[in-house]
Amino acid sequence: MARCTAPVNGHRTASGAADCPACGGRYRGYSSYGSYSSYSSPSYYSSPVSSGGGRTSGGGSSSSTKPRWSRAGSSVVYTDAQVRTLTPFRESVEERASLPDLRDIFLCHAWDDRRGAAKELHDLLESLGVSVWFSEKDVALGTGLLREIDKGLAKSRVGIVLVTPALLRRLEGEGIADKELSVLLARDLLVPIVHDTTYDALREVSPMLASRSGLSTAEDTMANLAAKLAELVTL
Repeated sequence: MARCTAPVNGHRTASGAADCPACGGRYRGYSSYGSYSSYSSPSYYSSPVSSGGGRTSGGGSSSSTKPRWSRAGSSVVYTDAQVRTLTPFRESVEERASLPDLRDIFLCHAWDDRRGAAKELHDLLESLGVSVWFSEKDVALGTGLLREIDKGLAKSRVGIVLVTPALLRRLEGEGIADKELSVLLARDLLVPIVHDTTYDALREVSPMLASRSGLSTAEDTMANLAAKLAELVTL
C-alpha cells in the first residue's frame, strides 16, 4: 500500500502535493495541529484549456485548467495541482463574504523584503484591484506594531506569507514574522508563496509552514501568481 510522503517530506508546492503516491490529488494540507484531510469535488474545475499557465517543476501535474471561481473570459490558467491547493482558501473566502470591512489579503513578509519582493507582490495585487494589508502603509509611526498586526489579521479574508531567504532568517530569530505566522497557521488561512528559496530550506526552520501546500515562483512568475491570488479573493 502506498504511504503518504507528507510526514517526512511535506507536500512542498502544489505540484509536489500531486506527487504523493498515497494522497495524490486529494491532499488538502495540514491543519494547525499537523493532521491532514482529503477532499474531492468536481465543482472545483471548469473546462480544461490547452495553453500553459506558467513553469512547472517537480514532476507534478502540468495540465492547464480553470477553477470554478475563474470568471468568463479570464486569461489566467492554472495547473490542476494549483487548483487543488487554492480551493480550500477559496471556500474560506466565500464563507467570510458576508463579514464587513475585510481586506482581501494580509501580506506577511520579512522586514528586509519590504522594499523588494514584498512590495513587488503588493503592487501587483493592488494593480489588480485587491485590497492588501501591508505593514509599510498600514502601520503609522508611533503606533504599536503588534497591535496593528493583530487588527490586520482579524480583518483579512486570507493570509499569504512571502517565504524568502530573509524570512527564513527572521523565523530562526523568532521575530514578529514568526508571531504573524502563528496566528495565520492557527486560522488555517495561510497560502505560502515561496520565492528565491526552497521548501527544503523552509522545512529546516518551520516544519509546520513547510507542510502547507502553496505556490512558488520557481513554477510561475510573480505576476501570474498575483493574478491567481486576485481571482482567488474576488467575489
